[in-house]
Amino acid sequence: MQVTSHRSVSAEPGNQVRTGSRQPSRGPEPLNAKALSAYLAEQLPELQGPLTIEKFRAGQSNPTFRVGSAGGEFVLRKQPPGRLLPGAHAVDREFRILTALSGCGVPVPRTLHFCEDPSVIGTPFYLMEHLRGRVLRDPLLPGMQAAERAAIYDAMNDVLARLHGLDWQALGLEGFGKPADYIARQIALWSRQYRATRTDRVTAMERLMEWLPEHLPGDDSISVVHGDYRLENLMFDPRAPRVIAVLDWELSTLGHPLSDLSFNCMTYHLPSANEIAPGFVGTDLEGTGIPGEAEYVARYCARTGRGEIENWKFYVAFSLFRTAAIQQGVHARALRGNASSETAHRFGALYPLVAERGWALAKKL
Repeated sequence: MQVTSHRSVSAEPGNQVRTGSRQPSRGPEPLNAKALSAYLAEQLPELQGPLTIEKFRAGQSNPTFRVGSAGGEFVLRKQPPGRLLPGAHAVDREFRILTALSGCGVPVPRTLHFCEDPSVIGTPFYLMEHLRGRVLRDPLLPGMQAAERAAIYDAMNDVLARLHGLDWQALGLEGFGKPADYIARQIALWSRQYRATRTDRVTAMERLMEWLPEHLPGDDSISVVHGDYRLENLMFDPRAPRVIAVLDWELSTLGHPLSDLSFNCMTYHLPSANEIAPGFVGTDLEGTGIPGEAEYVARYCARTGRGEIENWKFYVAFSLFRTAAIQQGVHARALRGNASSETAHRFGALYPLVAERGWALAKKL
């Protein structure tokens, strides 16, 4: 059990989350408020009850809650209940990386406390500050002017470049990941995870699991990687195109920076007519202010000092494969009844499409 800060958290009035992905979900409350209140009274007395608890709609993997107390509001993230795959839902790793990144130039919520004792509320959990801002779920950013869209995408690009430029050793992140062969190990890991949760045979996934290990690029760059870097996992200032927090660090590790960049660029390869993971395919971006994929990648390369990326399609195919494997896991948890999100059941139709997009790219190489 570790406490990094006992400061209370409060929000400025009038700053509201604008889109639905971070809004609280109405319905049965799975947290034991009485047990949590008793625990906080002992560990963080300034955050003790009476508590108000609301579950956020986001968080396909680790359930996330907004908790109000006499000392202010804070956010609680916990492991889901039920049988979990080895190494999955590692809230302790989320807590570690958020704590390490505090004050380093990559905006993250301030961590408050980590509890590894599952007897308190059923699973390990951690607490962090509650921030008010905009979470933008639709990558087309409807209702905005072209200049604001351009500024938002540029801010997302800038924060990713800053993350990849950090000195992970100076941040004390030795042991946070294996600093070699990241892509190869990820292919092996998600192939195992996919096979462990597979509910249907998807030909594109089977082919990608064979093709990807045979076409590994020689580049073995290492940086801190977020693992799920996309627009929806960023919180922006309520009134300005400025990132105030990068959220959802469950998949973070030491790895290849191009895995983050290619994941961030999957939007360019997914259809717009999709409610769960909308993309740009089928949409004319000209005049929207949203940069094309080549322009977005070029800006990242300029910021990080990287030259032209060879085998770019490989990295995108890899990210699509990895994403499909993760989505299959969400679908499997939905079938078992222990998925966090109310939309989890819809991933059963989505992940085959994502895998097919990945295989279509692989065949072009």
